[in-house]
Amino acid sequence: MLPTENRLRRREDFATAVRRGRRAGRPTLVVHLRSGATDPHAPGESASPTRAGFVVSKAVGKAVVRNTVKRRLRHLMRERIALLPPGSLVVVRALPGSGDVGHAQLAQDLDAALRRLLGGGTR
Repeated sequence: MLPTENRLRRREDFATAVRRGRRAGRPTLVVHLRSGATDPHAPGESASPTRAGFVVSKAVGKAVVRNTVKRRLRHLMRERIALLPPGSLVVVRALPGSGDVGHAQLAQDLDAALRRLLGGGTR
């Protein structure tokens, strides 16, 4: 589970990450990253922690499948959140095929997308 300070909750923050951030797509998910964004809701000048949010639509599957995908993505992101710059906003959008693949494939796709967004890989 992601700690509370690392959760993306506001609609405006999701919109900022999706509209103003960079995007990397993989077969099972799409990752949007807004690097080092300042948090307008945080008091003072301190850098806010990296925050992540997840979008899993009904196209992924029924409620049980959607919740399973969300839990897997939260667990995977918890292990990788320290790799991202402080103050970043990350939105992970699950694609319809993500409900049919295993944990290892989701991890591989998330790693590849993050590598691409952080400048460590090519298309």
